[in-house]
Amino acid sequence: MTEQRQEQRQEHGRGTADGAADGAAGEEIARAWDELVATACRTVTDGLVVGTSGNVSVRVGDTVLVTPSGVAYDRLRPADAVGVDLDGKRLFGTLGPTSELPMHLEIYRATGARAVVHTHAVHATAVSTLVPELPAVHYMTGALGGPVRVAPYALYGTDELAAHMLHALRDRTACLLQNHGTVAYGDTLTQAYDRTAQLEWMCQLWLTASAVPGLTPSLLSPAQVVEAGGKLKNYGQRT
Repeated sequence: MTEQRQEQRQEHGRGTADGAADGAAGEEIARAWDELVATACRTVTDGLVVGTSGNVSVRVGDTVLVTPSGVAYDRLRPADAVGVDLDGKRLFGTLGPTSELPMHLEIYRATGARAVVHTHAVHATAVSTLVPELPAVHYMTGALGGPVRVAPYALYGTDELAAHMLHALRDRTACLLQNHGTVAYGDTLTQAYDRTAQLEWMCQLWLTASAVPGLTPSLLSPAQVVEAGGKLKNYGQRT
């Protein structure tokens, strides 16, 4: 471990001494925080959020690490780690958690999710203002469990919005939030992020195809979406 990395770990330990576990558990939390910050920064770099909009979380055991409210992601340090339990009780950290904490916790309590990504992606948000669900314009719809639903609008950060979101997520791993953005979850931060990016791409695809005058995009049937979803479960390399 480099001297710089040792200093980061020591700084992380000071920031979470009242709540984070020591030893292997503490190292796992530190690694998860590093990955969370990298993922949050990527949402900005890839244009899925602007400034400090959107938020990211990851679950380690019964601890949920979340991005803090109103802090630029590229300024986050190990000592800035924020951890809460599944009821939202602070376990460690001095910064306030994201205002969208109710959404993240609802997903963790209701599903087997280990990571959640919320963005204000432009094309996805645009689609959320137009239709009750994203039409099945591409077979990757199957990777998200089926046509992506739009959760009705509610004020950000409220239990009402979290309830709408959870309803839209039934049998799905992502949804749109009306006049707001996207939510996706997964077994890892990489998977949750990939689903978010895929959803934004499909929204852009549908908007592009729909904009052609006099033509209507062809859509996949429910059976075709299910077939693609089944095949996608075995996509990629197996070790």
